[in-house]
Amino acid sequence: MSGIYIHIPFCKRACHYCDFHFSTNSSQMEAMVSAICKELELRKDFLGSDQIIKTVYFGGGTPSLVPTDLLKKIMEQISAYYETDLEEVTLEANPDDLSDKNLEQWKALGIDRLSIGIQTFDENVLRFYNRAHTGEESLLAIQRAKAAGFGKLSIDLIYGFPAMDHGIFLADLDIALEQDPGHISSYCLTVEPKTVLGNWEMKGKFQSATEDFAAEQFEILMDRLEGAGYIQYEISNFGKPGNFALHNTNYWKSVPYLGIGPSAHSYDGKNRGANIANNARYIKGMENGLSPYNVETLAGADRVNEYILTSLRTIWGLDIDRVSALSGVDFVAGKVKLLEKLYSEKLVLLKDNYLFLTRKGKFLADSIAASLFIE
Repeated sequence: MSGIYIHIPFCKRACHYCDFHFSTNSSQMEAMVSAICKELELRKDFLGSDQIIKTVYFGGGTPSLVPTDLLKKIMEQISAYYETDLEEVTLEANPDDLSDKNLEQWKALGIDRLSIGIQTFDENVLRFYNRAHTGEESLLAIQRAKAAGFGKLSIDLIYGFPAMDHGIFLADLDIALEQDPGHISSYCLTVEPKTVLGNWEMKGKFQSATEDFAAEQFEILMDRLEGAGYIQYEISNFGKPGNFALHNTNYWKSVPYLGIGPSAHSYDGKNRGANIANNARYIKGMENGLSPYNVETLAGADRVNEYILTSLRTIWGLDIDRVSALSGVDFVAGKVKLLEKLYSEKLVLLKDNYLFLTRKGKFLADSIAASLFIE
C-alpha cells in the first residue's frame, strides 16, 4: 500500500518554534491548489501502475485553512489519476478552524482522521509560542470533532518548555487524557536556527530547557500515556489499539509514498527527493508543466542506514535479516561487539532476530541508531 502526502504551505501566523516551509500570505491559495492538482497529474506514474493508494495526508502549514471546495478539487484529482482504496484520509487542523460547518464538510469529503495541533493547553505558553488559538478553543475542538463523528483523532503536544517544574506539562497531560483522543503525538521543544526562538536564543533572550529536564518530561510522558492504555508505537507517537496512524506508520516501515506541494518529499522504494521549497517558483513551474522534484539517489549504505534509523524507533523493531539482505553483509557479525555492549547496558534487546530499543534505550534512540549504521 502507498500513500500521498499533500503539503499546504500556508499559516495564519508563524509559530516561534517552527521551521517548516510555509507562508502567512495566503493570497495564492487558489493558484497553489491548481499547481498541486497539476503536479498530481504530472507525477501519476511515480509510484508505478501496480500501487494502490491507501492513505492521503494533508499536512503543512495549516491544511484546515484551505476552503472545502479546494480540498474537494484535490481529492477529485487523486481519484482521477490514481487507483485508490482509501483506508485513512488525514487533515492537520488548528483548533480555531474546527467549526461545526468545517467538520461537517470535511467528513463529507471523506476525511476521517484529524490531527489537531494543540501543543499545550496553557494560555501563557500558547502566547509565547505565538499560536493562534486558546486553551479553551483546544478543548472545544476535541469535543466538536467527537460530536461530529470523527472516530480517529490525534492531538499534538510539546514537552520540554523551560519552566521551574513540570507543572505545565503535567496539567497538559491531565487535560489530554481526560479528553482521551485515542492518539497523541508529543515532541520535545527544539530550537531551530532560522526561527524566532533560535534568534532569541542567539541573543540571550531565551534559554532552552536542560537535557535532563526534557528527559524527565519524556519519562513522565511515557508513564502517563502507557498507564492510560496508549501504546508507544513510535518514539513520539502513542495510540490506543486500532488508532495508530496508518500513513505515518508507512513512513517508518519504508513504504513508498508520493509527496505533492512545495518542499514535499517522496520515496519510491529506492530513491527519495524533495520539491522546491518556494511557493512562487513551485506555482510557476507547475503552470509551465515543469516538475519541481529533485531526485536524491540513495546509495546502498544510505538505504540501509535510513531503515535502521526509522525502524529502531518503532514497536516493530529492526529486522536484522532485512538489514543483512539490503547491505549484503552479516549485520550481527559486523556489529557483534557493539551489540553486546548495547545489550549489556540494557539499551536494546533481541527477539526473533529483531532488534528493539528498551525503555532506557529510547532516550538515546538517534545515537544508538547512528552507532549501528553501516559504511
